[in-house]
Amino acid sequence: MTSLYPPQLIKDEFNDEDFPDMDEICEEIHKACKGWGTDEDALIEALGSKSPSQRCYLNKRYPKIYDGEDLDDLMKSECSGDFGFAIRLVAMKCDDAEVKLLRECTHGVGTKKHVLYTIICGRTNDDIDLLKKTWYRTYNTDLGQVLASELSGEFERLIINCLQGVEDKYSPDDVHTDERAEEDAEAFYAAGEGKFGTNEAAMFRILCASPPEHLIKVNTIYADKYEHTLSKALKKELSGTIRDASVFHLNMKLKPYKTVAKAIKTSCAGFGTDEFSLTSHIVRYHQILSNANSAHEKEYEKSIIDRINSEVGGDYKKLLSTFVENAI
Repeated sequence: MTSLYPPQLIKDEFNDEDFPDMDEICEEIHKACKGWGTDEDALIEALGSKSPSQRCYLNKRYPKIYDGEDLDDLMKSECSGDFGFAIRLVAMKCDDAEVKLLRECTHGVGTKKHVLYTIICGRTNDDIDLLKKTWYRTYNTDLGQVLASELSGEFERLIINCLQGVEDKYSPDDVHTDERAEEDAEAFYAAGEGKFGTNEAAMFRILCASPPEHLIKVNTIYADKYEHTLSKALKKELSGTIRDASVFHLNMKLKPYKTVAKAIKTSCAGFGTDEFSLTSHIVRYHQILSNANSAHEKEYEKSIIDRINSEVGGDYKKLLSTFVENAI
């Protein structure tokens, strides 16, 4: 699977010499927030035009220059609304932004499951490990326990499975052989379409433990033997949010860029735009937005920027458009 975090964040290795001119960007941010009123255009240019690794570095560097002033606290005090929420996420390190989103998903009335599963499902082991550590550092609680208290049933089972970070390292010569792929295809069928009732636990084990290269082979064999894909099988056996989450997890392994493109489109579908979901997808998928945009153009005959410009407005639109434009 593709990591959504820059390598420097995973390794926690941010060397000043790798980020020239970032002190000047910190100064631009400071000036944009100084005095009466906020220069939103300057903030959008300073933060929205930076790569994921640069954004993470800026978040760490800014307090060192300006007497410990937290960049997120500054954005919170200066900006509001959908734009304010989005620019706060952009100003955070990638893992902190996801923890913030998870907190929003699990606080208040109801759980935003449709965004929550996109954060947890389809992630690399390293991403999941850092996400759990960042949650604990931020809230001093165990993320798995928090989610288990919020969720229930098979949706809880899938989310907790994904949180374990149990995806195998791909070993085609001794573990992930063609014979193993056939065995897993048959086991997946036996757990779902091949029996009365569905053994979701067995299906989730295969989805979570299989590396993408192996799951691609399993999917091909499944389609040859049973005349449709694993995705179609999940849709036949499951329903509602658990169906959507499990298909999302599968497709993030089989076709991640097309899956992200669809998630962005879905945020804008129906009556009105789901700004929370749209913001989450645009900011979180920064690392792969270029490929996601290509998939979006191929699938829907319009760019992600075109979609943003047709759905939202004001500084919020400027920020998201600038963000995507510089990513692609």
